[in-house]
Amino acid sequence: MSTPAQTVGPFLHIGLSWLGGEFVVPHGTPGSIWIHGVLLDGSAEPVRDGLIETWQADPDGRFDHPDDPRGAVEGFRGFGRSATTVDGHFAVLTLLPGALPGCAPHINVSVFARGLLHRVVTRIYFPQFDNASDPVFESVPEARRRTLVAKSTEDGYRFDIRLQGDEETVFFDV
Repeated sequence: MSTPAQTVGPFLHIGLSWLGGEFVVPHGTPGSIWIHGVLLDGSAEPVRDGLIETWQADPDGRFDHPDDPRGAVEGFRGFGRSATTVDGHFAVLTLLPGALPGCAPHINVSVFARGLLHRVVTRIYFPQFDNASDPVFESVPEARRRTLVAKSTEDGYRFDIRLQGDEETVFFDV
């Protein structure tokens, strides 16, 4: 007999968040940017107890990880976590990622929230790059690609995430 599935929330903050998790780089790092937005449910209501997790390459398109086929580069964590506020806001301070071989610069995003049986995964692309050169971006129907592209702001980029509904963010089956 199998154990019934459980949602990933609302208690995910107990084990998944950590102090300073939203700082992929420290305040004052040259070139640092904020990636911020709002996590919304299917009714466009803020999800106040969600968690946004990011994973990305450094500005040269490299990872501080032994599985990077070009060899690990030390010094850039590339990983962040931000709990959502009561208004559904999240924010991560990071550096703009570089392009990976065959891919446009992007940030991988996992969303954890109440009501989800598993995390959902998406990507953040940036408006100034040739995203059409990215095979994952190109695999998305053209009318839905806009849900993957962040909007420029004074301090970085805004990327709202909608879990359901007409403007649902594109999520990938990983």
